[in-house]
Amino acid sequence: MMQVLIVDDEPLARGELKYLLAQNKNVGSILEADSIGNAKQLIVSKQIDLIFLDIQLGDENGFELADQIKKISKRPQIIFATAYDQYALDAFNANALDYILKPFEQSRVDEAIEKGASTNIEGSDDANKSHNNPRISITSEDKTRVINKQDIITVYVENGDLIVVTKRDQFRTKQALVHFQNLLDPHQFLQVHRSFLINLNEVKATEPSFNHTYELTMTDDNKVPVSRSFVNAMKRALGM
Repeated sequence: MMQVLIVDDEPLARGELKYLLAQNKNVGSILEADSIGNAKQLIVSKQIDLIFLDIQLGDENGFELADQIKKISKRPQIIFATAYDQYALDAFNANALDYILKPFEQSRVDEAIEKGASTNIEGSDDANKSHNNPRISITSEDKTRVINKQDIITVYVENGDLIVVTKRDQFRTKQALVHFQNLLDPHQFLQVHRSFLINLNEVKATEPSFNHTYELTMTDDNKVPVSRSFVNAMKRALGM
């Protein structure tokens, strides 16, 4: 997973972006800086993979930091994240990976992260091997059970436990949701809520819910909520 740095002088903007970044399985730790000086200290001391960089940083300009990063041997990728669209050409001339506009949307942030992940090839072979393995093990009640990934319908968090619902059984384990998700094929399994993963092949129906959210009916007739920040990704995955 990638280590991401947010550089923005507005605390609210950093908080919004941090929340959206935390929903993405490719993101590990998230660091924050409110100035070029603070950002440079983190870039030098930490192994930053991806930077979400605002352009207007008080009296400073994000392009200054982008120019300085060019001189670093193992430089992180830059995604400009700003409220102004007139700098797009300058951003790409600065070799930026992407350019996203405020207010941020989960789908657009995810798209930018995917670009960053595709350039971060470290460990990609191991990840592909995990995705391609048709089986997964679950430790439950002091027993380790092996199940076929195709049999999984939903995975969700309940009272601190991870519940894995299959076509024949249900398992309760202490495994972390993000760890479990990393072992599944992202083309078949989708996160639709902070606490829910679904098997896309097991979706029977969708219907709009309140406040621009959705509800999915799975093949076992259980209902799964889709939070607003995941709606666009869900629609794309289901061809809606």
